[in-house]
Amino acid sequence: MRSIKLLMAMAMLVALAAFTAACGGTEEGGGGNGGRGDGGNGASEESAMEESMAEESGMEEEAASSGEAESLTVYSGRSAELIGPVIDQFIEESGMEVQVRYGDTAELAATILEEGENSPADIYFAQDAGALGAVAQEDLLTELPEEVLSPVEDRFNSPDGEWVGISGRARVVSYNTEALTEEELPDSILDFTDPEWEGRIGWAPTNGSLQAFVTALRITEGEDGAREWLEGIQANNPTVYEDNTTTLEATAAGEVDVGFVNHYYLFRALDEQGEGFGARNYYPRDGDVGALINVAGAGILQTSDNVEEAEQFLGYMVGEDAQQYFADETFEYPLVEGVETSDELVPLSEIETPEIDLSNLDDLEGTLELMEETGVL
Repeated sequence: MRSIKLLMAMAMLVALAAFTAACGGTEEGGGGNGGRGDGGNGASEESAMEESMAEESGMEEEAASSGEAESLTVYSGRSAELIGPVIDQFIEESGMEVQVRYGDTAELAATILEEGENSPADIYFAQDAGALGAVAQEDLLTELPEEVLSPVEDRFNSPDGEWVGISGRARVVSYNTEALTEEELPDSILDFTDPEWEGRIGWAPTNGSLQAFVTALRITEGEDGAREWLEGIQANNPTVYEDNTTTLEATAAGEVDVGFVNHYYLFRALDEQGEGFGARNYYPRDGDVGALINVAGAGILQTSDNVEEAEQFLGYMVGEDAQQYFADETFEYPLVEGVETSDELVPLSEIETPEIDLSNLDDLEGTLELMEETGVL
């Protein structure tokens, strides 16, 4: 089955990232897709906050408890550093006991498959929609109630209501402000194959969010179009970096003129280094796949004996307090209207994105094969 092969491919990528780190280069988030830090999807979430802990791909159990309610078990591909504080908020407000098993998104999904009906997990909290789609394909997630799904725009939820988007990240082009203005950048990510960009591009091919972008590119442009883009970027001799953080930093330092990253890395840099930081974000225009928005999200396992409590947990995650936490602390996009964000963050409503079912970003196996065939990996 394709989803099982996908999870195997994800696990292989985690091993590849670990090997790369042992050889002197680390990939933030283990080659994966997020804010401050996530354990990844074989392609693990890549936020500078998430990266720092995504590399802890070995699964580690943490328990937090308060009150005497039923115990809720969460398998989280997002790190303790990233979501631990907001889970603590839920525990304090609900009085519910919550046990969290942290690990790599792909490895946790594979574990759920292995455990089958004996899985103790109530909730699978993944760093990206592709991993959720893979688990949903195996009929392991239950349909969520409308009160959990409705606060979030339909495009960020499972079309079948099996998982809900909790926070979002946009693909962007970071650019050096000394070398370029936004007006000098092309409308489409596809145009960076033009020879004028030779030697000016930075990217992190082992990063999961870039791989998710390539998966989306395969959907919007077809296999041939995605291959052509990868070959075109390769022909422009891009500089390869170990992760999104170093790609952005290299762009700000003038090592390259542009870098392909996620939006929140800039906001972390601005928070730490101030407005003098030498890079800014550019969102490709007109619904271009270069402005893809992916999500971290969660679903409830079919085998859960605590469905009511699990629904309460997910309802809290899409509630105002938790959504404000993601906006303020991880610099991700809240997916619920009315949550305050930085004035410098382009509103989700103003980002034109391709019409893609995010669940369909689950074919990482095919993406890895294509990137290997074109010499990118």
